[in-house]
Order: sequence, then C-alpha cells, then structure tokens
Amino acid sequence: MTTSNSRPSSVVLGAGLMGRLLAWQLTRAGHAVTVYEAGGADALGSPARIAAAMIAPLAESAVTETSVVDMGRYSLQRWPELLAQLSQPVYFQREGTLILWHRQDAAEAQRFARELQAAHEKVPTLPQMQAVDGAGVARLEPSLGNRFTQGLYLPGEAQIDGRQLLAVLLQELQTLKVELHWNSPRAPQDFKPGTAGQPDWVFDCRGLGAQAQWPQLRGIRGEVARIHAPEVSLSRPTRLIHPRYAVYIAPKQDHVFVIGATEIESDDLSPPSVRSTLELLSAAYSVHSGFAEARILEIATQCRPTLPDNLPAIRRLGSRTLQVNGMYRHGFMISPALLDSVLELVRDQTTTLAQSLDLHVETVPS
Repeated sequence: MTTSNSRPSSVVLGAGLMGRLLAWQLTRAGHAVTVYEAGGADALGSPARIAAAMIAPLAESAVTETSVVDMGRYSLQRWPELLAQLSQPVYFQREGTLILWHRQDAAEAQRFARELQAAHEKVPTLPQMQAVDGAGVARLEPSLGNRFTQGLYLPGEAQIDGRQLLAVLLQELQTLKVELHWNSPRAPQDFKPGTAGQPDWVFDCRGLGAQAQWPQLRGIRGEVARIHAPEVSLSRPTRLIHPRYAVYIAPKQDHVFVIGATEIESDDLSPPSVRSTLELLSAAYSVHSGFAEARILEIATQCRPTLPDNLPAIRRLGSRTLQVNGMYRHGFMISPALLDSVLELVRDQTTTLAQSLDLHVETVPS
C-alpha cells in the first residue's frame, strides 16, 4: 500500500460481481476508487447477471475440487456479513438444497450420492447429506406432493438474488462517490501504478475481457431461463438429476425462478438454442406441473471465464497490479473468499486466507 499519508488510490477494471465487490470494499477501506467497465451499468455482459447465485459447496463437491468446496464453506459464513454492510436488503436464503430424480434415473442418483459421500470423507466438516423418502420430500416441499419417492437434502446451503445484489452494489458505489466510467474498456498496461500521477493499485476483474493478457482463459457457455410461475412454490434450490445434464431450479422472490443446466465449451454468445431451451423448461415441468402456466421473462446466454483447471486464481503483474479471474460456474459461491484474499494481499502483501483455502496466487515474471 502507498507509503504516503494521502488516501491510497485504486483502479478496478471490470464491474461484474468481483469488480463491484472489490470496488465497494476498497472504498470502505479508505481507497479512492475508479472503475472502468467495457459495458454499461446494467452489467449485461456479466455472467453474474444471469446466474442462479447458489452457494452450494456440498452439492458442488461432487463435481469440483476440495479447494472450491472450502471457498464455498468460507463464503457461506461471509456472505451474511457482507450483505449486512449494504444500505439496502438483498434476498439471501439458507434453506439447503433438495436433490430429486425420476425413477428411471435412480442409478445416476446413486452415483451422485456416492460422489457426495466421497467428498464428505475428504472434507468431514461438510454437512452430511440426508436421504429422504417421498414423505420427506413432501415435508420439505409440500407443493411437490407425491411426485417424487426419494430425494437427498443438503442442509445449510444458500442462495442470493444475484441480479438484485449487482443493482444494490451499484447504488453503494454511487453513494460512496466512486468514479465510474461506463463503456470505457481499459487494460492493466494502460496504467503504471505507484508512479507519479498514477493509481497506487490496479485490479483486473474483467473475466473473459482479460483474455489478451491471460490467454489461458476460455469461455464456458451457459443458457439460463428466468420465469414467473405464480402456481409454483418452492422453498429452496432444487436440482434434478439426469444422465446427461443436472438441471437446477432456484426460486427467487415473488415466484420468479432461475432455471439452468447447460455447460458448453464455447465463447459463443449467440441466442440460446431451441434444444437447450426445451430441455430446461421440460425438466422444470417434470418437477412441478405448475411451470406449464409460467411466463418466460428471459432466456439468456453468457460465457463464464474459466482457466484450464477450472479453478480460480489471483495473479500479480508486478507489485501493485492484481488479476482476479477464473471463477467458472462458482462466482457467487467463491467470490467472498477471493475478495478477502485480495484485500489481505493489499494490506499485508501476503494472504494466509488464500493459503488456507489452497487458492492459487501466482506472480507473473515481468
């Protein structure tokens, strides 16, 4: 951090989830922050805008590394603290995750349960999954009635309204008088931090916008439906096991549901395919027939920034430029861990948090 007595100055590149969180917290820590975003204030280019925003380390433990699970566990505790600092409420629910399957997919469900059990053995502090019968499913989600005879309940998992959070963070930045530059793409090489007339720090949070400087980044395309279903009541995120894809249904406020599943190795941002849309909506209908009368609010496509190992990373470009990237499908689940690790690096020039979470921090040779 600057050795002068003046207020430290920081530039944040990118105003998606990570950029907004970091700009907000740096400002609260006393920095004069300037944000440069290639798009507009609406965050239309951010994967966070369409994400289901689930914080589900146990559910994800079947398909990701232990380090990501640990970051998710950290974030489950950290999110309520961060949300409490906001001047406006943001929807946050911690009612666990319900895993369901149809009879013909029982073998796939057994495989998934074995993977969860193996993950629990690696991380014993994870909550234990709970097998539930048809009556147990009905107790957890009365609106499903007797549609399912078996399920798994994953206690303690949470979700946020990500779109609401992005909007509230924008209002916080405006209230704090953060200097915001929209439709103004910038790159780390545009700045020489620590020199006269330049910021003290530069933070690159541009996601796929950083590919020119971080060529290992690639896009993972996701297609997500947002619907309004007044006839459906679900109390928690519900995941449907299927041999080819695992559909999630995340209930937000006022009977709005975010439905997604697809992961395609592609940077393609063209509109969603008919096939993916039919699969998403058909899977939702198979969970609850009330989705048949739902109204489609939006079907959107976005590409998640992903590194070769599907794990997040922090890179040092020199002593005062940090890049934060590679959150893949886990943005809301791991962003508080990345945020606090970066803040620790700025304050102490090292981060014990990242070390404890096995979060990769590397220095790029100049």
